[in-house]
Amino acid sequence: MPILFLIVVIDLIGFGIIIPLLPLYAEVMDADPATVGLVMATYSLAQFVAAPLWGRMSDRIGRRPVLLISLFGAVLGYVWLGLADNIWMLFGARAVGGFMAGNISTAFAYVADVTTRETRAKGMGMIGAAFGLGFIIGPAIGGILAGNDPLTADYQTPALAAAALSALAWVLGLAKLKESLAPEVRARLAARPKSTRREQFRKALALPNVGLLIGLSFLATLAFAGLEATFAMWTKRQFGWGPEQNGYVFAYVGILGALVQGGLIGRLNKRFGEARLIVQGAAALALGIALIPFSANLATLLVAMTIAGYGFSIISPALNSLISLQVDEENQGGIMGVTRSATTMGRVAGPALAGALFGFLGMDWPYIIGATLMAVVMILAAKSRARFPHEKPQSGA
Repeated sequence: MPILFLIVVIDLIGFGIIIPLLPLYAEVMDADPATVGLVMATYSLAQFVAAPLWGRMSDRIGRRPVLLISLFGAVLGYVWLGLADNIWMLFGARAVGGFMAGNISTAFAYVADVTTRETRAKGMGMIGAAFGLGFIIGPAIGGILAGNDPLTADYQTPALAAAALSALAWVLGLAKLKESLAPEVRARLAARPKSTRREQFRKALALPNVGLLIGLSFLATLAFAGLEATFAMWTKRQFGWGPEQNGYVFAYVGILGALVQGGLIGRLNKRFGEARLIVQGAAALALGIALIPFSANLATLLVAMTIAGYGFSIISPALNSLISLQVDEENQGGIMGVTRSATTMGRVAGPALAGALFGFLGMDWPYIIGATLMAVVMILAAKSRARFPHEKPQSGA
């Protein structure tokens, strides 16, 4: 676990470097808000196509090879991003990076391999903490390297720095990471007939409770991804900010996420259980997103982002943990791959929808719609909470 945690942190620092500058990078290339949303969605669309493949592959050949392949692919995607000089190159770079981004679902499967059912929420929280640390260090580095003026910012250097960090993570994984999936389990999985992505989805969604949880994961990710995709454009218009200021705000949200997922989630899970945490996280995310349009100054905006960041930091690991507890050991990789596919589809629909709302209805509309969706998630989760005793796994995927 410690070496996996370090690898994921380093890789996600590289990912975090890009977050505060990519929407502004696209706008410099004369993209309108709707096109910016599509640029942000491209990475996740390619990831959606590839995620089931990585899930099946990690079950058959092991978690380690998949992590190494995907890290190497991330290096190529970031280098292309740094060399982009038009909007189509930007689309292409994000597509390559997204297609090779199989490391996160595999990392969750790795955690499921090496934890017990009682410690799984804590293990998932550690990967969530790696996300948090990536969002602390990465956006700050990206913002500092790019600068505070959206028109004259250096967008190439942060992309190349992200490539270097992913290369470092690849070297570390090659040298230190051990395989988590036992050979006998891989042999049994390799002997199974291959299933299509549609069949994987059908089997996963047919399991008791799993379909609902995957749907909630999709909606929560859609809402938060819409916030991420439009936030830099919103602050540029509201406050005149560039990449640097946005980088600091995202770094602050990352600190919050690391504190919640790295230290608080285990204690909260023991006290409330995953199902109650999902309701709590959805309520907080709805409130935080709803407050953004009313943020006329930095203090109010930080309050809104604190509440939203806390909500997503709670709901994401709680959903992943509860999903993993519905299936048996041999289906962890496949189910987490399907789950990751659903959440990456949320990262396709979220930016695309938010960008269109931003461009055609106004800059506050992504947050109005996002908050409404999270209120729906909260109601659905509250009504179905009694379904999830979560101690008994289901089989048959």
